[in-house]
Amino acid sequence: MKSTAECTDDSESNYSDVVSIHSDDEEDLEDYRKGGYHPVCIGDRFNHDRYIVVRKLGWGHFSTVWLAQDTKTHQHVALKIVKAASHFTQSALDEVKLLEKVNRANPENAGWQYIAQLLDHFWHTGPNGKHVCMTFEVLGESLLSLIKRFNYRGIPTPIVKRISRQILLGLDYLHRECGIVHTDLKPENVLVWIPNVEEYLQKITNDSLHHMPPFNENMTTPSNHATATTETTESNETDEPVTEVPPVSVLSTVDTTGMTKNQKKKLKKKLKKKQAEATGTTTTSGNKKSSTSTAIGASDISNGLANLSLSESDGFKIIPSSILDFTSILSDGSKDDDLKAFDKITVKIADFGNACWLDGDYTHIIQTRQYRSPEVIVGAKWTDRADIWSMACMVFELLTGEFLFDPRAGSKYNKDDDHLAQVIELMRVVPRSLTMGGEYSSEFFNRNGELRHIKKLRYRRLRDVLHDSFLVPPAEADLLSSFLSPMLEVDADKRITAHEVLNHPWLNEE
Repeated sequence: MKSTAECTDDSESNYSDVVSIHSDDEEDLEDYRKGGYHPVCIGDRFNHDRYIVVRKLGWGHFSTVWLAQDTKTHQHVALKIVKAASHFTQSALDEVKLLEKVNRANPENAGWQYIAQLLDHFWHTGPNGKHVCMTFEVLGESLLSLIKRFNYRGIPTPIVKRISRQILLGLDYLHRECGIVHTDLKPENVLVWIPNVEEYLQKITNDSLHHMPPFNENMTTPSNHATATTETTESNETDEPVTEVPPVSVLSTVDTTGMTKNQKKKLKKKLKKKQAEATGTTTTSGNKKSSTSTAIGASDISNGLANLSLSESDGFKIIPSSILDFTSILSDGSKDDDLKAFDKITVKIADFGNACWLDGDYTHIIQTRQYRSPEVIVGAKWTDRADIWSMACMVFELLTGEFLFDPRAGSKYNKDDDHLAQVIELMRVVPRSLTMGGEYSSEFFNRNGELRHIKKLRYRRLRDVLHDSFLVPPAEADLLSSFLSPMLEVDADKRITAHEVLNHPWLNEE
């Protein structure tokens, strides 16, 4: 088994000691093209000026996500802007339908509160095409960040129990109440909820908006990428008036609280100079000529001037992500206080971009490799039990900091061969559903139910792995093994449900 540190992209690294987690890894500038990402600047407005972009929260291969102020509700939202290509658009529209079902199925169910909630959705037209946009409640870092916080040595068991119970309640709600399979459950897709986050966000945003010029709908926009139209996602045909975005002050996203007028003036001059150097703009008749609004994020400046952007092309700059650090918001900064914040942690399942309705007949490949269930590998029909397999893999990772299954290709076998071998070594069973029930079963198994490409297996029990490799005390290893093993049942038809496993004593033991 390998540590996740060696096998996952480091997309949420570099903890700040202030209020956010900065990222060195950002989207590719080349993806800002027709059918790709929509170029966004701090201060841009969406959905008829309802949402004002405040900072960047993150990105994925299908979308970018931004913190925005909702001027209608006076609350903050996470604004997800999907790439414009038709296949991304269709997936996003499917995601909206699934999320609407999640929202309305049964809000009284205990699991409802552990699913990230869709608030709004609409179209936005820009230079790269027409984008589906969604707004969600603002959440913090992912469980991958939490794993990293504990240096890949495992999160304390009481915290993992609390997290596991909440995720299982969420899965039970998805499966039984909504008829939805998530299909990509993993630490990156479970986010931390931050109590009273709005109070903190209002504080940082009010200052930013205070320095921003008042919006004038007749004002011409300084950059073509800011020009766009918006409409609801109910229709793709409506022609809406152009939404123009005003130029943004270089100080608009900088915390200047406590600065004198002279200090602000000096900082503004320094920022403009730095921006000119970065964008290659020139001075004509004493006036700066800039091709875009400033791309300085609220998180880019801390006790001085940080990098204005990670990369740029034709004046457009990629803004660094800044994920909300819930411990910094909730604590007074001491290490002990940070740990106390985890004691009452609440998490929510997010990212339904790959989710499916449960009543379908599916055999296509789903799930990120390390969390992929055996029926998916062999091309057999899969159901909501695939999520349960991923859940067990994730709980093991949260507790140990390592993957339960981490397949590698060899000279005579591929990753799928090794993955199945690791599953059989641990669970010590090879059901017919695996050897004969999948479209690709014959590629991995011979007629005797033996692996074709890997002959020598080293069997081990899960409780022995926990005890010998991770020094879990015998009694605790036995109890934890009895909790995980039913979720790792190789025959999917015999695998336990989320509803059933919620009654296990490991979850309810203090």
